Amino acid sequence: MPKFLFIYRGPAEDPNAAPPGPEDMQKLLAAWGAWIDKFAKIGLITDPGDGLQPTGRVVRTTGVTDGPFLETKEVLGGYSIITADSYDAAVAVAKECPAILHGPVEVRELAGLS
Repeated sequence: MPKFLFIYRGPAEDPNAAPPGPEDMQKLLAAWGAWIDKFAKIGLITDPGDGLQPTGRVVRTTGVTDGPFLETKEVLGGYSIITADSYDAAVAVAKECPAILHGPVEVRELAGLS
């Protein structure tokens, strides 16, 4: 059965914005937990993935630089791996993902090379 990578994107962090409060964080984590439980029970979530730290490095043959997103308005925030029969089935799972409330969820089928 094909596997799909969900790539969670969101707006670049505003350094002046207030962080979410504890109640908002609890609601967000509860929504993620419910989504993961729902689709893991029926075998569609292969790996719930993780969020990504805002820092990073880009490695090229010419050198290493900090972060790929210095001038972008959107950043890669996390990922999950889903097993589904088709793109339509994977998209149906993505439509219920809590991340979609904060930005797009990109759905890509894994090539299956490993």
